[in-house]
Amino acid sequence: MSNLRYIILLLFIFLFNHSVHSHHAFTAEFDANAPINITGKVVKVEWINPHAWVHVEVKQDSKKTIWMVEGGTPNTLIRNGLTKNSVKPGTVINVRGYQSKGKLCLPRCIANGRDITFPDGRKVFMGSSGTGAPRDGSDPRER
Repeated sequence: MSNLRYIILLLFIFLFNHSVHSHHAFTAEFDANAPINITGKVVKVEWINPHAWVHVEVKQDSKKTIWMVEGGTPNTLIRNGLTKNSVKPGTVINVRGYQSKGKLCLPRCIANGRDITFPDGRKVFMGSSGTGAPRDGSDPRER
């Protein structure tokens, strides 16, 4: 009987175990009063849920800083026109967004991205006003 209980327990764990990922509101992590505008080369793209991340190397004088820019969900980004193939490492982009509340850039700088502008001038919205980010007219779904 103990083997049956063990099997039932394992089955229960397998069927009902799912990872719990915390999700945050915009205001919990980002500062609406600290807008950023960075230009740099994409070094890495993480196409993961609940948010995609674009890592941008920004050069200022002789110093290089990596910014981790949070975007919407991969599904939202695809609907807005961003795909894994449109934001490739090596592409120089401009990102407009909001800095995290932890203003120190050690070991990295973190921001919430509102939009990306590509070298050809194409601009793509990458944020979500649904997260509580400030409404500034960038989101084509804003009323």
